[in-house]
Amino acid sequence: MIPEGLFEDAASRSRVSMATRWERVKAGWRSPLQAGIAVALAWALAKWLWGHDAPFFAPVAAIIAIGQNYYERGRRARELVFAVTLGVLIADLLAYELGTGIGQLALAVTIAVALGMFFGTSALFVNQVAISAALVFTITPPSGGVSLARTLDALTGGVVALVVAAVVLPTDPIRVLRGAARPVLDELTATLRDIAQALRQRSAEAAEAALVRARGIDEFGERFFAATDEGRSTARISPVRRHQRDTVEFYAEAAARIDLAVRNVRVLARGSMRALALDENVPPEVADALEDLGAAVEALAAALESGEGFDVVREPALRAAATATHVLEGTTNLSVSVIVGQIRSTATDLLTGIGLTYEEATGAVRAASA
Repeated sequence: MIPEGLFEDAASRSRVSMATRWERVKAGWRSPLQAGIAVALAWALAKWLWGHDAPFFAPVAAIIAIGQNYYERGRRARELVFAVTLGVLIADLLAYELGTGIGQLALAVTIAVALGMFFGTSALFVNQVAISAALVFTITPPSGGVSLARTLDALTGGVVALVVAAVVLPTDPIRVLRGAARPVLDELTATLRDIAQALRQRSAEAAEAALVRARGIDEFGERFFAATDEGRSTARISPVRRHQRDTVEFYAEAAARIDLAVRNVRVLARGSMRALALDENVPPEVADALEDLGAAVEALAAALESGEGFDVVREPALRAAATATHVLEGTTNLSVSVIVGQIRSTATDLLTGIGLTYEEATGAVRAASA
């Protein structure tokens, strides 16, 4: 007997899955177009400019290079050319000396993998050396001795991919950075509010859950840092994006400050968990300060997304620092002192994240707390 609602649930999951997949395609629509253009140009140049009859490695190199992030493409293209050269050279020499066959293929791939591990630092490099050697034996065995034609094809494909990525509909680095910043700041805001709620409820379990959540922000932070690398490379390489270099640098500096804020909030969550586990008195104003700090992070997220309104971050950040500092006037509790210190440090990080120097930010926090 089929459970009631089974087909409806399956249909619902299918709709969600299809919607998610289409969103993924729409978000990355540039890549298929760039790949198609790069492959066609690489093949055409290798065939008609260099005169190679079957320039297999030209489109392969273009596909691999175009599939990398902007900040990886230059390095990957160089690795690719070296890998193809190494793999082809090994296979050409062995095929020329020993002939072709199953045993020779196995020997060539074994040597290729070993040399790839010796010279390379990535799995892609090792795999490409081995694949190049295997392709020489199985698809394009040498007929007239060792040749550099396939290496030239790989170089052509890698260079074409870099040019196409820089000129044909290059990614907007600011859009990428904004999209990467939002998850970090949303999680940071939620974590601060979770800590505040844990302190209000005096729940050590809730504080521990907030600490776990704070540790999970690292994944989003890594994506944000990767986006800053990609943004910098795009703005440097692409002529049509070069005017965005200053804005990209601002986001990159903000990413570094946000990372410091995330680290401080982790320490803050750990201190809150310790205070509650020891049943120490934590005044309610500490939770108020955390709520203000969350509001400051939320304001920073909105400002980074719109590119304006950064001054709105100042008021809640300074209010959080002032409220937390004034708590120390009524307690000498060590746990509270640790929490207050992290609130002040996080407020300073947020202020430097909107463009203030460290001296300006610490001066503003001291003045607000006086």
